[in-house]
Amino acid sequence: MATPPGARDSVDMRLRRGARPTPTHPHPAPAGQPTVLTGATVVLPTGTVENGQVTIDGTRIATTAPENAQVIDVTGHYVLPGFVDIHNHGGGGASFTSGSVEDILKGIHTHRLHGTTTLVASTVTGDMDFLTQRAGLLSELAEQGEIAGIHFEGPFISPCRKGAHSEELLRDPEPTEVRKLIDAARGRAKMVTLATELPGGIDSVRLLAEHGVIAAIGHTDATYEQTVEAIDAGATVATHLFNAMPPLGHRSPGPIAALLEDDRITVELINDGTHLHPAALRLAFHRAGADRVAFITDAMDAAGFGDGRYWLGPLEVEVADGVARLLTNGTIAGSTLTLDRAFKRAVTVDGLPVGNAVQALSATPARLLGMSDRIGSLEPGKDADLVLLDAHYDLKGVMRRGEWVVGPQLH
Repeated sequence: MATPPGARDSVDMRLRRGARPTPTHPHPAPAGQPTVLTGATVVLPTGTVENGQVTIDGTRIATTAPENAQVIDVTGHYVLPGFVDIHNHGGGGASFTSGSVEDILKGIHTHRLHGTTTLVASTVTGDMDFLTQRAGLLSELAEQGEIAGIHFEGPFISPCRKGAHSEELLRDPEPTEVRKLIDAARGRAKMVTLATELPGGIDSVRLLAEHGVIAAIGHTDATYEQTVEAIDAGATVATHLFNAMPPLGHRSPGPIAALLEDDRITVELINDGTHLHPAALRLAFHRAGADRVAFITDAMDAAGFGDGRYWLGPLEVEVADGVARLLTNGTIAGSTLTLDRAFKRAVTVDGLPVGNAVQALSATPARLLGMSDRIGSLEPGKDADLVLLDAHYDLKGVMRRGEWVVGPQLH
């Protein structure tokens, strides 16, 4: 089960005690030695390059290789930019909502082992005082560079579409309440999910936009017209499209139609085979396009860990055969997905071109976070964040900021 909240000393203190995860595979070259990956199928913003190469010098991707560079032949493999997850609640048996700093670092490292080199930590509905405390702790981790920021999913959501959130802790998205979380995050809040049809919802969308925080429409019972109003007010993301919102109807189209048809909206999709039918995923891609789709995990503690009993905020969850459901009523409670699995499924089951899947896993979420100058694509000057896959799209290596987290495993 997830670790309950404990004593909260500073992140710096805990990192000094050795809480920072260490790679499970040794770096194949001396620290700091430039590296050239050759012979790969390299996925670039301009297209896929056969027999390409990627040069890493220090923490960055470089244009040319120094004379002392180590050359690694990765023929028969794909090299992709590191994955970017903007909606993730935990993994490795650890919760970002309730775990200790050591737990959170364990969860982050678990997802790095699966190719996620940039991650936004998501909370779930809780008491406001507790959420503001968590915001302070997570903001320290963001300042350390362990996470890219904080996503607050709840408590400002509809009781009609609450999903795996505690109904008694829900509240209307009044701007004064939303502002408390923004302030507690100390500039590290990246996104807030709102049911924008609730009292205060539209004003809170405007507040978030003014502070440079993504207003995401989700866990909503809004009509088509109410959703359009929220988009016009500044909302730019659909939280896990199709899930926790009214279904698409031909007389009452609801939020899904409004979110898909508006070019200002990027839609999150959970591609785990449980949350979405492949036809629904293809519909979203067909209407929105790869530049408006962000694959997410919506992962909870069990991701990369296994079946069993866990806590998601104050609610108990049972994970069986990799599917997480509330113990009380069987409602789906996040996922156990990792982004390497989302990529493989997108290409092998959903039939997406490799370039489109890469865009949805890397470039589009990087743009949403305002970080596309540093991450999201394999271009000179950007962080050396990359994923190595074999011909079957199975993960064989992960590099983050020039250091191998996994592999490369070439035999």
